[in-house]
Amino acid sequence: MPEPKEAASRTREVLGLLGFLLIATAQVSNMILARGIAGSVPPFSIAFFRWSIVALGLLPAVVMALREKPGVLRGQTPGIVLAGFLGMFVCGGPVYVAGVTTSAINLSLIMALAPLVVLLVSFVSGQEAIHRIQIIGMLLSLAGAAVIITKGQGTFGSGVAIGDLLVTMAMLGWAGYTLLQNRVGSGVSFLARIGLFAAAGALFSLPFAIHEMWAAPAAAFSGRAALVYLFAGLVPGLFAYSAYAYLGAKFGAVSTSLSLYLGPIVSAGLSILFLGEAPTAIHLIGGALSLGGMWLSLQAKQGGSPA
Repeated sequence: MPEPKEAASRTREVLGLLGFLLIATAQVSNMILARGIAGSVPPFSIAFFRWSIVALGLLPAVVMALREKPGVLRGQTPGIVLAGFLGMFVCGGPVYVAGVTTSAINLSLIMALAPLVVLLVSFVSGQEAIHRIQIIGMLLSLAGAAVIITKGQGTFGSGVAIGDLLVTMAMLGWAGYTLLQNRVGSGVSFLARIGLFAAAGALFSLPFAIHEMWAAPAAAFSGRAALVYLFAGLVPGLFAYSAYAYLGAKFGAVSTSLSLYLGPIVSAGLSILFLGEAPTAIHLIGGALSLGGMWLSLQAKQGGSPA
């Protein structure tokens, strides 16, 4: 019979794993949505409503933070605006545009490379040392990305989907956002910062959304579009960020690792289930290289233990 403390610890670990699986599912549901709508709903309109819902939902957290610490964000507006631009605008509309020409699995695998870009930038800027095993991991991940983007042809040419290039741009934007998010607004809670970044992202998306609504009002204001906006705002939006904040506080950095590793796997499962898009041999080879390289890099970064 296991000791009560041991049993409680195991239960906590199982519940944590299920929680992270749920978060990964909510996060990659945005990729499934991008592929599922395939341009039938205006992309920047989705981004605008998604981030508006997140900003409004987290407004109480922002108001509470500012009441508790008046002036805590003084002078940080440029950083908040830049974080919103990189994380919510560059990773907003372009991802939905990318879904027209590339698969949800590609979207998820390419976006999963963001932590390696963060690591590389941290090394180049002198903020972090880098080890040989991390270099090997990076090279493996980049090789995996090249396999996925070029479809195994080994060269970047006419065979490369514009969607893969767009999601690569979004991934780089997300890496920049990751570097910024803990440096901007550090005096307030995680959810308050997300609310501020979401508001900035919604404002950046607004001019493009207005253009789409003017050019194709039937597509932007249909019942289907309303459901898409609501889903994007609630599931990969409010729920994913709130659950991540909760479980991150309970389990620490473990959540980052599990979300990264589970995301592409969950995306493959959801792609089969909802889109009928099974992984190809290219996905399996490229995904194994990318995720294996990422695992090596992040293991070395954290002294041999999972992130």
